[in-house]
Amino acid sequence: MIFEFLISKRPVSLQTKNRTNLQAWKNFVYAEAAKTWTGTLNTTKDTHITLVYLCDEDPVDADNIIKPIQDALVGLIYADDLLVTDVECHRRPLKGATDITQWPALLIKAIALGDECVYVRISKAKPLENYL
Repeated sequence: MIFEFLISKRPVSLQTKNRTNLQAWKNFVYAEAAKTWTGTLNTTKDTHITLVYLCDEDPVDADNIIKPIQDALVGLIYADDLLVTDVECHRRPLKGATDITQWPALLIKAIALGDECVYVRISKAKPLENYL
């Protein structure tokens, strides 16, 4: 299973004091994923999430965008976020020298749009030794 989608909006930090804004962000993430998700609810462990946050100046901390996105996908992609065993998150500037030749097409599209966004890819986790 590989599923990818784009959240075409600046992410909201888990640390925000505005809890209403955080819930609105989670709802937005869910809606964006639901636009293209055609799979069934994953109920098995070993799920890997990759996030790439393309940012402008004054970015959100990368570690603070993981949990809201992960939580937003519960009930659509997977039954519980406990099923997520591997997470990687990358933050890169929208502007600057970047070799995009090996990037996925959706991520190339995102950088071409020029707005802050988060690329999300969900796949089956590999054995731990493949990451070490």
